[in-house]
Amino acid sequence: MQTTESQTLDKFELHLDEMIEKLQTCQKAKEVKSCSACEFYLTCELRSSYVKAVYNSMSKGDTGGFEF
Repeated sequence: MQTTESQTLDKFELHLDEMIEKLQTCQKAKEVKSCSACEFYLTCELRSSYVKAVYNSMSKGDTGGFEF
């Protein structure tokens, strides 16, 4: 028997979804398929915020002891 449950997104996942949309919008505007193809790759605040959102989504806001 297989059941399906609605999964409620927590605040970290909601923030990550927002950041993904912003990042994809930026990539489309700059006509690149990846941030690594952008000239601002190393200094981009949007990308940095996205990376932090990914980390927070995976660690649920806890610090330390998280390994990739």
